[in-house]
Amino acid sequence: MTVALQVQQLAVSYGDARALSGVTFDVAEGRALAVLGANGAGKSSLAAAIAGVVKPAAGSIRLRGTEIGGSPPHRIARLGVAYVPEGRGIFPNLSVTENLRAMLRYAVPRSERAAAVDRAIALFPLLGERRRQPAGTLSGGEQQMLALARVLAAPPSILIADEMSLGLAPKLVDLVFDSLARAKEEGVTVVLVEQYVKRALEYADDAVVLRQGEVAWSGRASEAHSEALASYLGAKGLESQ
Repeated sequence: MTVALQVQQLAVSYGDARALSGVTFDVAEGRALAVLGANGAGKSSLAAAIAGVVKPAAGSIRLRGTEIGGSPPHRIARLGVAYVPEGRGIFPNLSVTENLRAMLRYAVPRSERAAAVDRAIALFPLLGERRRQPAGTLSGGEQQMLALARVLAAPPSILIADEMSLGLAPKLVDLVFDSLARAKEEGVTVVLVEQYVKRALEYADDAVVLRQGEVAWSGRASEAHSEALASYLGAKGLESQ
């Protein structure tokens, strides 16, 4: 299989605090990788480093063989990498339509943006009813729809999704995973940071478990049994999934 994303010996630091150390894994084209770990394990730092939001202290991040580690976010976005951060990353003072256009500015040529906005509205019709409404006035679930729509309007080659289901009601969690499944069916390579361990493993092809900023376990998602992960994630955390 062709490798879409290659992370080697990645380290991320915030001042004297080391968030990641020696993280290494590959993601093949069209596959989904679940990134799991307890709070503070470094999951969001990993997602942010791939997306260019934070600069690595060491190591490399390669997109189809091209080094992107340390590149600015807009350059990485133009290479087809879409990032949905924890907290959704929307612009609260802009309307729904303006949010969609702002994201698509880096993802598609100007001549294709109107069609991409129409695609987003078709995927999430409720957003069509709210198209002139400031995004900050949407409900939490509607904001998550908008975050997803901005990505799926012009499907990226790689999607970095950080805790997309955080704080959502069960029906909206289903919507998140349905949307992720749709993206994967369209050939998008997905790196999924997720709190719902069981759902993440059911969705993903492969998995990486982080513990204190290092890879504690990696392998096929189907082989990541609860018993094996309990020592990394905590039995209590697994029981709640």
